Amino acid sequence: MTRKPHDEATRWLHEARQDLAAGGSMVSGRHFNWACFLAQQSAEKAIKAFLYARGAEDVWGHSVAELLGDAVSHDASLATWQPLGGMLDKFYIPTRYPNGLPGGLPSQAYSEDEARQALGWSGDLIAAVGERIGL
Repeated sequence: MTRKPHDEATRWLHEARQDLAAGGSMVSGRHFNWACFLAQQSAEKAIKAFLYARGAEDVWGHSVAELLGDAVSHDASLATWQPLGGMLDKFYIPTRYPNGLPGGLPSQAYSEDEARQALGWSGDLIAAVGERIGL
């Protein structure tokens, strides 16, 4: 069953906001690596919401920067977000896997400041997407 673009965008943006909230809980629990990962996930889902809202039928990939590259074809102003997309992409794998970092453990490698900054970037991106798609 194919969903209407607005309905699919609503689903994805809802989950982006849920991931952002969960990231805040991870900061409270001092799980900074997971907060950073959830920041990346929430940004990824927000951009996918934008693309679905613009009529994309299948949106694949996990790179926020690459997804933003696709989104720019619909709204050139999103190009300003691409550098932050690249920053958030750095939290996709190393935050979760012991072999994702050269030495150390993800649970010990990230700080509260990094987590808050990543969640801030993601929250701002979610707000920008929500404004652009009316959600």
